[in-house]
Amino acid sequence: MYLNRRPRRNRKSSAIRDLVQETTLSVSDFIFPMFIQEGTNQKVEIKSMPGIFRFSLDTILEELKEVTDLGIRAIDLFPNYHETKKDKYASESYKEDTFYLKAITAIKEKFPDLVIMTDIAMDPYSSDGHDGLVENGEIVNDATVEILAKMGVAQAKAGADILGPSDMMDGRIGYLRDTIDREGFTNVSIMSYSAKYASAFYGPFRDALESAPKFGDKKTYQMNPANTREALLEAQLDFAEGADMLMVKPALSYLDIIAKLDQNFDIPIAAYNVSGEYAMLKAAAQNGWLDGDRAMMEVLMSIRRAGAKCILTYFAKEAAVILGS
Repeated sequence: MYLNRRPRRNRKSSAIRDLVQETTLSVSDFIFPMFIQEGTNQKVEIKSMPGIFRFSLDTILEELKEVTDLGIRAIDLFPNYHETKKDKYASESYKEDTFYLKAITAIKEKFPDLVIMTDIAMDPYSSDGHDGLVENGEIVNDATVEILAKMGVAQAKAGADILGPSDMMDGRIGYLRDTIDREGFTNVSIMSYSAKYASAFYGPFRDALESAPKFGDKKTYQMNPANTREALLEAQLDFAEGADMLMVKPALSYLDIIAKLDQNFDIPIAAYNVSGEYAMLKAAAQNGWLDGDRAMMEVLMSIRRAGAKCILTYFAKEAAVILGS
């Protein structure tokens, strides 16, 4: 049989496969989400996320030595607050002596080259468990944005490198950019959760923060999973308002959205490989239903191939070991 074109020639050896590989994955692509809580000598495994823990400040500093030694250069820090610290207005989020802000400062002092990304949303601090301010059963937009801006200024003062507004309120990127710039934080970046979908894959994360909504759901501000054009609109608005990076969340069910944003915007696109995506691969691997390491690397490569320049993933440490071996 005569064939002029035989694609298998480019797959005949490991060396050739590596030579012609189109997409590469590096430890420098990862942002490692981590959870912090009050107290000392605390390292509590999250049951729905095997291998992921909530740390107190002393133990997270120990953990970060291992994290940075693996070559991971960026983390996204999320706080777990006791119910007694929560109120309707999330006022704990911008108190100077709150443990989350103190932790950002302490981490930055010990690991000055580590990129610290923070979370901007009301739900970790809200007695209602929503990302925004609740008035008469409605999540109100503009009053929420004012609270989020206070949170952003406090986090920038504490030493954050990247602010991550995850709330999906309208107009919050422009308001936040203007507010932190007026406070002198023009070098602090904003990674906007531009296309954050109302997903079923967030459950384990809410276990980690103990921040599930006390009523209703988040569908009036998070996006409908059926929509594509809406993601482009949200991204365009955030781009115009001054976002430095645009994020899609979750990642696996929205690879098409990652690709569309990458094709349409000349700034970095990020993707969040969320807790439920992590948990289901872990469960399948623990049951022997698939090869956990191979599945993990395939998932991360698919996110990178779709166009994500930054990948927030709970697999960061495990993937770093494989990539470094």
